[in-house]
Amino acid sequence: MKNLTMSTDLYQINMMYAYYKKGMDRQRTIFDVFFRKPPCGSGYAIFAGLDQVLDYIESIHFTEEDIAYLRSVYPYEEEFLEILRNFRFTGNIAAMKEGTVVFPGEPLIRVEAQVSEAQLIETAMLTMINHQTLIATKAARIVGAAKGDTVLEFGLRRAQGAEAGYYGARAAYIGGVHATSNVMAGRDFGIPVKGTHAHSFVQLFDNELDAFTAYSEAFPDETVLLVDTYDTLGIGIPHAIQLGLAMKEQGKRLLGIRLDSGDLAYLSKLARRMLDEAGLTDVAIVASSDLDERLIQDLKNQEAQITIWGVGTNLITSYDCPALGGVYKLAAVEKDGEWLPRLKISENPTKITNPGYKQVVRFYDRTSDKPLADLIALAEEDIPGDKITLFDPLFPHKRKTIRNYRVKSLLQPVIEQGHRCYDTPSLESIRAYAQEQLTCFSPEIKRLINPHQYHVDLSQKLWDLKQSLIHQERE
Repeated sequence: MKNLTMSTDLYQINMMYAYYKKGMDRQRTIFDVFFRKPPCGSGYAIFAGLDQVLDYIESIHFTEEDIAYLRSVYPYEEEFLEILRNFRFTGNIAAMKEGTVVFPGEPLIRVEAQVSEAQLIETAMLTMINHQTLIATKAARIVGAAKGDTVLEFGLRRAQGAEAGYYGARAAYIGGVHATSNVMAGRDFGIPVKGTHAHSFVQLFDNELDAFTAYSEAFPDETVLLVDTYDTLGIGIPHAIQLGLAMKEQGKRLLGIRLDSGDLAYLSKLARRMLDEAGLTDVAIVASSDLDERLIQDLKNQEAQITIWGVGTNLITSYDCPALGGVYKLAAVEKDGEWLPRLKISENPTKITNPGYKQVVRFYDRTSDKPLADLIALAEEDIPGDKITLFDPLFPHKRKTIRNYRVKSLLQPVIEQGHRCYDTPSLESIRAYAQEQLTCFSPEIKRLINPHQYHVDLSQKLWDLKQSLIHQERE
């Protein structure tokens, strides 16, 4: 993995220097990674990016070139630069399992480390988690809208750089897409790769049928033809049918045609009729052309005859919601062997942080095995196993008591004393886990527009602590 140690904001280095000057750089701290609002108007998010974070944590080190550059930025004391030269992350990190369905306010990652170590990793960690969680969530929404159809990720050329396309393909696969056009991502992550041909391939030949024939000769078992270069209904589909019938006589099969422009509902219905009347009932219709979850849902409602969806720009860039606002906030500092809670105050109640060394648990109904609610609690709390009363943190008069449940802890150790203590599952396992998670939640939570809000509550003890600190800070 490329050394990303310097992929940080200058103020992280400056804070590390200020801590060093005050002799505070070894102060142990707890920081939480969480987001306040799901992306794209969604009712949930899919946690992704953990594997890259773990690789990054284990590879942190400042090179001589890094030290020389920092020396040119500001006259940091040489003793501080020597500390950076020997820097390694030695702290502990707990995280949710990659692919977990997650909700606002929940610590996705909990960092326990010396403050300088914890501060340095903030920027890169947020970059990785914010990006991949965003794309995995967008992919899940698109796949959900496709209702069981095949979804292909075709976005590399529109990604915000090669790395965004690379890790975005991985995140999209976690979110449920079936394949990617990204060859490097396919090679490195084992994602199935798919692709057809461009309009330029057709234009290079003297006529469209010659282009189709040449492509089928090169890929006799994977022939999907782009039929809208000139005239979709007039010559594109008829030429595809002509070739498809010839292939059928040779014992081969035309796999599909691709529509990349025009009224996809109208064209797909006519294409389906033309293919069926020619006896090519098993030829699939693939669609691309600026698709997203809402357009796919609309096309499905219009009974478009499309069963494979190639989604590019709107997936790989999450075009309508291009950023997840994940944050990294101090929750506790250690003093005399005890964790002292820390709180950030805001006039906006949703921006007041949750203090202390925390855990996150999910309650599942024992009968249906469906998630009932999540609870953020202090790490030392024992979670009742028989019944518990939950309440809305912003409107505590809203309460409900649940029974007959099982409890699952969502945070698990992944780094101990700077070393990975977690066997990262295969990407296939992460993807399967994410899809299994999604099936557990009600359709109302996964609704594209105005989804139902899933309950994420605070324990009574944590809520009391939070209120106490709020009043202390304002006295």
